[in-house]
Amino acid sequence: MDTDDYLDEAYERLRDTGPERDGWLSNHAPMAVEALTRRGRGAVVHRWLDEYHDKLESRPRGLDRIQQDSWRDPLGDPLRTGDWLNFFEEEVREADWREVLARWWPRLLPGIAAGATHGVIRVGHAVRALADEETQPRVVELARGLAYWAARWQPLAPAGEGPYGANDPRSALDSVPRVADQRFGIRHRLAQLAVTDRWSEASGAVPGTGEIRDRLASIVQASVLRYGTHGHGSPVMLVHASTAPNAVLRTLPELPQRLWQPSLEAAWAAAAAVTAAYSPSEPRPASEHHLLDPDDVMSQAVAGGDEHAIKFVDTAIDFAEIPGVLDAGLHAIRLIA
Repeated sequence: MDTDDYLDEAYERLRDTGPERDGWLSNHAPMAVEALTRRGRGAVVHRWLDEYHDKLESRPRGLDRIQQDSWRDPLGDPLRTGDWLNFFEEEVREADWREVLARWWPRLLPGIAAGATHGVIRVGHAVRALADEETQPRVVELARGLAYWAARWQPLAPAGEGPYGANDPRSALDSVPRVADQRFGIRHRLAQLAVTDRWSEASGAVPGTGEIRDRLASIVQASVLRYGTHGHGSPVMLVHASTAPNAVLRTLPELPQRLWQPSLEAAWAAAAAVTAAYSPSEPRPASEHHLLDPDDVMSQAVAGGDEHAIKFVDTAIDFAEIPGVLDAGLHAIRLIA
């Protein structure tokens, strides 16, 4: 079978599942199967889904129809997840998916923290799949990603004009302050950003110089490399400091250029927020860099089976030419295991 056939089959298999389980944990299956097929692992997709099956819940029912002129009220209301699913599936039936994406991206972007950033991550995987080939299952998957983002829409504390604009992204990430109370989940941690000293400075000005795509790519690279020294703070959650901005990077080519700058700003805010929420108090020494084969690293992620490791390695492979990036991928596999 062609790799594309495996992906569309997987999307169809997941069509009646909800975006969450246990009240708020994200359904990672649509994102993981896209990463697996992208990296030439389509043959293992159905077996992986069999093993993930117990983590799937049914699609939530809608409560009331969301109207085009009153979409702001239900934004960020997880009780309306079923309504948002219905809404966006109708949106992509009536208009081209790029048109829907361009209309809703700036509305959703301020709430990039939605679902611990899984809303934008799921959209990024769907857009990458659609850019390869436009099929009905992929269009529907984009609609479902947008719906999840809308239902869990969560803004971050406002950023100020910090002094970090000229810094390299790694230095900027190292300058991000940690939230004080790290006992509970991401919503509790992100709520502390507004009262965290230096947060507005650290998140205000996007680090790096050059073209927008290059700056965003450098943020993703820096976050992947930083995982190698800080991933032990929260092996699962800190992967999102890389995968969230990379989802934005993957989506940029399909967006009007007027949306690129706000996308860069939101991606940096997401990376900084996850960093603030989960970084450990002290780094660990970086391991030596090795000459690694991306395919071998992905094979180890697949063997481990964890969805976060698969997605993190998928992001790392995008920057495999950068020394230390694939080492960080191996580190994530081991930490999460």
